[in-house]
Amino acid sequence: MKKLYLNNGGFEAVFDNLKESFGGDLKISSNEYNLRIESKWAKGTITGIRFEKEMTYLNFDIVFYQDVMLSIEANPFAPVFFAYCEKGTLTHSFGANGELKTLKKQQSGIMSNSTSINSVLYFESHKQIQFSLIGIPTAAARSTAFDFASEVKKRFIHESGNYLYIGSENHKIGEKFEELKTIPKQGTIRYLLMKDILKEVLELEIAQHSYNYLNSFDPLVNFAVKQIGEIKRISNLNFSGIIAPVLHFKKNLQTRSLKEKYHLELEPFNQKLAS
Repeated sequence: MKKLYLNNGGFEAVFDNLKESFGGDLKISSNEYNLRIESKWAKGTITGIRFEKEMTYLNFDIVFYQDVMLSIEANPFAPVFFAYCEKGTLTHSFGANGELKTLKKQQSGIMSNSTSINSVLYFESHKQIQFSLIGIPTAAARSTAFDFASEVKKRFIHESGNYLYIGSENHKIGEKFEELKTIPKQGTIRYLLMKDILKEVLELEIAQHSYNYLNSFDPLVNFAVKQIGEIKRISNLNFSGIIAPVLHFKKNLQTRSLKEKYHLELEPFNQKLAS
């Protein structure tokens, strides 16, 4: 088994570390990172985008040529990670000797780490794995009524230690990640649409997690509408390609309940806290 240690020194440092570990060609364009790997260790791509200080997104589509254990240093920004597995399986533990939990195909999970214990990911050799991670830093979250990071912090950062929740299969989340593959390949329009789609993914993740999602979701819905307003105010852009889906999204938020919109059938969640 190949054992790796990933230092959370920053988004670019993470990709430099991955490149050093697996080889490959790293290309950076604006806030987007694309690492193409074809070496004796692995073959595939690891891509990511940084939305300033409010959100990061990572996508892995890769086959490892031997079993891999990736130990990730606890992050001082106290991020909450939302994960979705498109293909294969992803196994996680808090610390090398912690309890193993597995994310299977079309399952989503939510993880936070409020201690100094590392998160460890395990990958089986010669099996394709596709999964995505959305990270929301919460250390500097503002305590305001409609601050998204503040809402995430209240729900998923626990003083008692680390937190891990694995949900049931959710095809709606899968559909959103399929949408990501259809947007423009570059430019500001890509950045804005990707940001909006990922926000919708977070809404679905949190809705699935909570029984009282219709009430607790108000601040998040208001936040999403606010983001649409910011997009419309940006100057020097031709919105002919994006204004229709954006207005359709806003209309859905204002005229339909979340339950009608997402057709979610919720089950009691099985949460796991580890010290």
